[in-house]
Amino acid sequence: MSEPIIHSCQRCGACCRWEGDVCLSEQEVVAIAAYLDMEESDFINNLCRLRGNRQGLSIIDNDEGACIMLTPTGCRIQPVKPQQCTDFPHKWRFPGWETRCPGAGKEAPCHA
Repeated sequence: MSEPIIHSCQRCGACCRWEGDVCLSEQEVVAIAAYLDMEESDFINNLCRLRGNRQGLSIIDNDEGACIMLTPTGCRIQPVKPQQCTDFPHKWRFPGWETRCPGAGKEAPCHA
């Protein structure tokens, strides 16, 4: 069994700038739309796209390639962010994340 990843999130947004899908469940679509005070159809049509594997929805990217929900002050949907975001880096991570995330190797669990 491998050693657990120890990471203290510094909310640097590096994981939010990594290319790829931010996968959404149906329940997450409902929760995020409600949090943003949007109709679900408006949220889907304006802030989502079809995942690369065509198996569901993903949050769109901004013009720089980061998640559209990333703002200069952090995640716009922090209280209802997708499980995928909560799981970083413990259940998913991108190559080289340790060098891009300032909290890597810290002695506290990530609370992103």
